Amino acid sequence: MELTPKQRALLRGMANTLDPVLYIGKEGVTDATVKEAYDVLQARELIKCAVLQNAPLSAKEASDELCRRCGASPVQVIGKRFVLYRRNDKEPKIEI
Repeated sequence: MELTPKQRALLRGMANTLDPVLYIGKEGVTDATVKEAYDVLQARELIKCAVLQNAPLSAKEASDELCRRCGASPVQVIGKRFVLYRRNDKEPKIEI
């Protein structure tokens, strides 16, 4: 799903107060990380993630990889943190 600039701005504002719920560590984006991201996106739709210092990926690379494997849309990448969004088709929580 491609987000418009207005939708992205709205989601960025909503993500401002979120704490990271998913951390990318020294092993990078593994199958377990993808499953965890998928489950959390299913429950929350909007998540903030962080890349730890010893991770082999940058935040942009981790964001792109998770988006590709989870079917999510990138909202923003700042420093070591990034925000992902994926709409829950059965029970949407966020209306954009």
